[in-house]
Amino acid sequence: MNNTVNNTINNTINNNMKKIIAGIDGSKLAQAVCDTAIWASKRLGNGIVFLHSIEKKPQHGADDFSGTIGLGARSALLNQMTELDEQRGKMAIQLGNEMLGHAVDRANSAGLTDIEPLQRHGDFVEALVGLETDARLMVVGRSGNGHQDDFKALGSHIETLIRQVHTPIVIAPQDFTEPTNFMLAYDGCETADKAVQRIIEGGLLKGMTCHLVTVENSDKAQKQKFEQAQARLTAEGFDVMATYLKGDISTVLMDYKQRNEIQLVVMGAFAHSKVRNFFLGSNTIRMIENSRVPLIVLR
Repeated sequence: MNNTVNNTINNTINNNMKKIIAGIDGSKLAQAVCDTAIWASKRLGNGIVFLHSIEKKPQHGADDFSGTIGLGARSALLNQMTELDEQRGKMAIQLGNEMLGHAVDRANSAGLTDIEPLQRHGDFVEALVGLETDARLMVVGRSGNGHQDDFKALGSHIETLIRQVHTPIVIAPQDFTEPTNFMLAYDGCETADKAVQRIIEGGLLKGMTCHLVTVENSDKAQKQKFEQAQARLTAEGFDVMATYLKGDISTVLMDYKQRNEIQLVVMGAFAHSKVRNFFLGSNTIRMIENSRVPLIVLR
């Protein structure tokens, strides 16, 4: 058996051992995150870890009131405040366990068995970063608890998470529907070629219609690279609809997405071309805020 075959087998085994990490909180998006993770698990064959992180809040009893005039006589009140904080902590743990239990039950009902609930104390992003070595895919909601009624509210963790992890991230919308097509904006640069390769190797999007689009730029080799990317995806069995666009990047891409009823968007992260700046920069945030479909961010 040659080294190439050995490496392929080893990579497959390693990928199968890794998990889909899904961040669950008390927002309305928690169910969509759960359903997105279930969909990914069925397509990839990987187990799911449902993660709930209890963010640490300032404890009243930890405040120093020793210098406040006349407060010495109110020590009983401070003790009560400390007890309330402890009760809140216990209730947060109980609520988190209930949310995780609901997610596990939902995954079980979908026919999955490789499921693990995990509760952590501390920052949500830090908890995800700590699990990255065991992750094949991460699933998070577009906005967290406290913003679920504001469709355009974007969770502060999104951009921070994207900058800190290299694992593919799926950003779940308010309501999840299994997609049958996806859009990838391609600009001919190295990051775009890596995105194409990850789509081919990843398996999550296999069998789905690929809308491969590019927006005209000053690169003379753009068209040739675009055709090569189309050929690579076609050779791997993707049904590719390749489209060459002209005009303002954000406008033509959003128009294409609406006109063709795109059900999932794939984005390459953090580089310097106009297309990629559109996808991760102020335009990206706008797109995520206004999108009602899942978005996959690749680094």
